[in-house]
Amino acid sequence: MRLRPYTTLIPKPLVPLGGKYSILEIIIMQLARSGFTHITLAVNHLSQLIMAYFGDGSRLGVQLDYSLEDSELSTIGPLTLINDLPENFLVMNGDVLCNLDYRAFLDAHIKDASQISVSAYRRQVKIDFGVLGYDKEGRLTEFREKPKLDFDVSMGIYAINRSVIKALPCGVPYGFDNLMIDGLASGKRINIRPFSGYWLDIGRSDDYEYADENFTELSALLGI
Repeated sequence: MRLRPYTTLIPKPLVPLGGKYSILEIIIMQLARSGFTHITLAVNHLSQLIMAYFGDGSRLGVQLDYSLEDSELSTIGPLTLINDLPENFLVMNGDVLCNLDYRAFLDAHIKDASQISVSAYRRQVKIDFGVLGYDKEGRLTEFREKPKLDFDVSMGIYAINRSVIKALPCGVPYGFDNLMIDGLASGKRINIRPFSGYWLDIGRSDDYEYADENFTELSALLGI
């Protein structure tokens, strides 16, 4: 919904960049070059268009199949519908542009015996106000004018052990936020893997328009 009006008739993963490729097409090409051969697309909104566009994946050199949601299951819930999950696998959103080495990321997850690995990116957020700090009596103790704050954010790219998904109820809405909160509470081994390369989440119209207008430059960064 954040990418409307572009996604009124086209699902977000099929929104074109540079008049040449869709976002998801770029991701699949990158995965194929990294040695991934079997990809399952969890689809819902306008799924028939995605399935018609990609077919069985042979055009892109991979085996593609589909997991169809009858209702919205958020970001992690759709995985409970997939019966042939490997022991460890890569999970990612369909609207991410980056030059992460996907194979190395998954290999590190397996080597470290992680239950969940999260690729993280440092983002700076500017606060457009004067920020006040004060004590219990209401006296000013700190003032910062339009500060910039740094955060490590999830890139929408994860590696997960199958046991994590098998423990979830099937077909129930369950998001990445639930996975992190429940994982902390239950003591799951969750590894954060910082990434300092190129990353852009095409979730807002401004980000999409930037990527579309600068596609030639981004193509070199993305290796396409």
